[in-house]
This record gives sequence, structure tokens and C-alpha cells, in this order.
Amino acid sequence: MTDYIIAIDQGTTSTRAIVFDHSGSIVSQGQLEHEQIFPKAGWVEHNPKEIWDNTREVIGQALSKANITRHNVKAVGITNQRETTVVWDKNTGEPVYNAIVWQDTRTQEIVDRFAADGGVERFKDIVGLPLSTYFAGTKIVWILENVEGAREKAENGDLLFGTTDSWVTWNLTGGVDGGVHITDVTNASRTMFMDLETLEWRDDILEVFNVPKSMLPEIKSSSAVYGTVHTSSLLREVPVAGILGDQQAATFGQAAFDAGEAKNTYGTGNFLIFNTGTEIVKSKNGLLTTLGYKLGDDAPHYALEGSIAVTGSLIQWLRDNLGLIKSAPEVEDLAKTVDDNGGAYFVPAFSGLFAPYWRSDARGALVGLTRYVNKGHIARAALEATAFQTKEVLDAVNADSGVPLTELKVDGGMIGNNLLMQFQADILDVPVVRPVVAETTALGAAYAAGLAVGFWANLDELRANWQEDSRWTPEMDDAERDRLYRNWKKAVTKTFDWVDTDVS
Repeated sequence: MTDYIIAIDQGTTSTRAIVFDHSGSIVSQGQLEHEQIFPKAGWVEHNPKEIWDNTREVIGQALSKANITRHNVKAVGITNQRETTVVWDKNTGEPVYNAIVWQDTRTQEIVDRFAADGGVERFKDIVGLPLSTYFAGTKIVWILENVEGAREKAENGDLLFGTTDSWVTWNLTGGVDGGVHITDVTNASRTMFMDLETLEWRDDILEVFNVPKSMLPEIKSSSAVYGTVHTSSLLREVPVAGILGDQQAATFGQAAFDAGEAKNTYGTGNFLIFNTGTEIVKSKNGLLTTLGYKLGDDAPHYALEGSIAVTGSLIQWLRDNLGLIKSAPEVEDLAKTVDDNGGAYFVPAFSGLFAPYWRSDARGALVGLTRYVNKGHIARAALEATAFQTKEVLDAVNADSGVPLTELKVDGGMIGNNLLMQFQADILDVPVVRPVVAETTALGAAYAAGLAVGFWANLDELRANWQEDSRWTPEMDDAERDRLYRNWKKAVTKTFDWVDTDVS
């Protein structure tokens, strides 16, 4: 009987279950999208119950397509959209409010309140993060302060908080019937509450945020047996053995296990992670210090991260809001109808700007427009925005690490866009490399779970699985690269200081 690992990838736009074999190849998968809820400008929500229902269904799809049962599955790994915040009643399993998504900016007033004493970097030396609407901490505060009865229930010990890994794990292992309430170090490091050195919740920071510690999940390593799937599931009694936040999972799936290795994921947003090994490197250039992974009782590995809020979601915006394209892949064909951007630059600061600026007052701007610019130029400018933002982050990584990257490993949904990948190599002036298995996020979660149960013996075995699929090398001359980047930097400044107290 052949054995497999299943990874549950609970992402921003969909939930997937993917079956992997021992070579790290995909055997089958199930996928369902969930609704994107936008109650107000800047607000982004998901329905946690829809996410859990979809999780159960995609597990069934993946098992059916692979023609296997739980007896073939050695472990379940989980990866998830980070920072997205769920608060639920532990007695009923009912969420008290929709999940508040990582992109959501409603908590800016809460950020400002806490930053009034010590600035936005008030806790950065401890937790690696600036005060920002991005992270889970302020989202919990918003729910406690704005959902009727939530504060009282939380103080009574009746509410649980988790990012979506915790929500899925709790339900998968039984929910109200003995569900395990945990998270891993990578997700815990995105709350603003975890001490990077001790890997424990900080009571003093929780006190400032006025968040009861009883709400928080227990922090575990990224690779360990946490419990088993509940008897009501198709995967009953299978160990749940690995959890990694999606960007750390993608880094792990790229076999970037050692200091100096990095990857860039092109998804709803873009996330570049640079492994700093067992050393905590504090950024001086607008990056986040975060957990890379922790295997069992081994020492934790840390990372620098450059987070970009809007990349793939800009292409969705061209499709859904403007109707410029009918499907996301069409953007490449449209962009190919022109030779360049026609002087147009698109800065998609829809949720403010993340790394390296951290400007919540910014909003999107399309600049450099003339009568010459057409929809092809706008499509190209949208793709180029992803590459320009990545260059800004990579420049910061190089400055912080002191060790310039010599090539960039890439993954995520946008890496099938050859025009974008070539422009990325051109604007970075380093080769861009795509692996054979592009689903590195789910693969990383599978690897973490498989290591915990002995399905894979060690990291060397995982390194041997990694294979190069495509490589793009720089072709642009230095003068053109410098001109384009200079104009991009000018365009970014046009997005600053847009939000006033009466402008959302």
C-alpha cells in the first residue's frame, strides 16, 4: 500500500487539499473558493464557517481523485493565510464575527492609539513587527471592542482566538468535542504578542492590548504531532503533524532551509522571505523579523520578510472591478500588445503600503497618463508594479543582510506569467528560478507533517526533491533599468498622505 501526506492550504481566496507522494509530487487536489466580503472601504472579511465547510469538502475531493482512503495517509499538514483573525465561542463553535482578513485596514485608529506611547515600533524589538493594521493583535481588539457581548465572554474564558490554522485544526480535531487549540511559532509571530526569543506570549503586551490570555492558542513547533483527526472526518485518526504560515511554508517547500536562502511568493500579495538561520536579525530597512520554522525540539530558524499587500489581487481588480480582462491569465496577452508601459506606473496601495514603507496613509495611484496610454499599457503597468515592489523589498533585504542575493527562487500563482518573470529578472538584475512543483506552500506544510511522522527522514531528503523548471536571466541594460526604477520611486511618492480623517 502506497503512503501519502495531505496538506490543507487555507488561503486568502480559496481552500485546497493536496495529496503528495514521497517525491514531493502532487497526486491529486481539491479546491473551493470562498466569498470575499467587503462591508466598507478598507474592510475585508471571510466567513469562517464557509472556510471550515470548504475544508471538509476539499479533503473529500482530494481523497476521491487519488482513489485513496485515510489508511493511505500518514499525516496532515496545515498552511494558512496569516494574520487573518477568527474569534469563536469554545462552547458552541460559533464565530462571534466574520474573520477579519490580513488586508483589512479598519483598525488604524487602534494602531494610532497604541502608537501614541512609543510610536509604531513600540514593541518591534520584542516581537519583530511594527504596529500595523496588518497583524492579528489589533483585529482581536476591534472584535472585543465592537462586537456586542464579546468582551464579557472573553473575560469569562468562553472565547478562543486563532489565525485560520488554529480554526481549521480545532475543528479538524473535534471542535467542541475535544478540539485542540494550538498554533505554530510562525503564525504566533504574526500576532504582535509572541516574544521572538522565548517563543511565548508576552503578558505585558497582552495587558496593553487588553486581550485575555485565555483566548490564545498554545504555541507549538512547526513539525510535531499535535493530535489526531476527529472520528467524524474522512481522515479520522490520522495525525495532524505540521503547521506553517503560508509564506514560511512556501520557503520550506522551496527547500530554503539554511541562512542566506530566500524565496518570493507571488500570490494575492507578494512575500519575500530571507532565512537568517538561528540568528534574530532586526531590520533597519522596513522589513519584518519573523519565525522561519521550528522542527520539533530543534532550535528555531528566523527570517527577514518583505510583505507587499497587493500584487495578484491587482490583476483580480482589473478583472472584477474594471472588466479589463475576463480571466487573470489574459493580463499577459493584453500586456504583450504593447512594447512597454507607455510611461504609466500603477502603485496599488489599496491597503496602504507595506514593506519597506509602512504607510497606512497611502492609497492607489495610476500616474504618468497621456492620451497615448491604452489598456495594454495599464495591464503592463499592473504587472510591472509587482516586479518593482519586489525590487524595493529585495534592496532592503540586501541592505539588512549584507549578503546580496545571487538568484531568486519564486512560487505562487503569478509565476506562470512569463512576461512578468522576465521583467522581474530584468529589474532585479539577478536570475529568477521557478521549481518543477510550483505549489510550494502546500508542499512545505506536507514536508513539516511528514518529517514529524518519519515519512521523510531529514532535510537532505527534501533538498533532493527540489528541481528547477525554468530560469529567466536579465536582459535589460543598466540605463533602462535605472530609468524605470527611478520613475517608479517617483510614482510611489504620489500615493503618500492621501488619507485624512474624513477620507477612507
